[in-house]
Amino acid sequence: MQTERRTTPYPFTWEVPAGVVTVVAVLLVAGVHFGRGLANWMAGAGWHWPGTVSLVTSVPEVLAGDATAGLVPSLATAASGAAVLGWVVAVEVFVLIVGTAVGAWLLRRWGPGRLKGMATVSEAEASLGLSRLRRVRRIIRPDLYPARRARS
Repeated sequence: MQTERRTTPYPFTWEVPAGVVTVVAVLLVAGVHFGRGLANWMAGAGWHWPGTVSLVTSVPEVLAGDATAGLVPSLATAASGAAVLGWVVAVEVFVLIVGTAVGAWLLRRWGPGRLKGMATVSEAEASLGLSRLRRVRRIIRPDLYPARRARS
């Protein structure tokens, strides 16, 4: 509707896509380790998070099913490879669903296709809402709501 009538004063540059790619990559890496942590926790090995050095480098080993990859104190008991992969897949699917929903909301709210100049809910209520209609009902329908008489 409005997209044909307005122009964008700024060109589409690389910063926004690079930021989106970075956020998605960080969320996916964190999802892998969160899924592995849940698998170990459910197997009775406790909650463990890798150090910052092995946060990214241990992702391929975790995706191969190694429940102890990147953990500094090696675990005596750890989850099985199938449990690790199951929890990682579940967490990643959840991250992708929530990320897609948040991304769609952000694009509707601040994206290029948003409607500009729309009133907020409270602004619409103040100018068009039921409370304003009741407040000015004597002006709108003076035959139904006569003016109040001043007390003498």
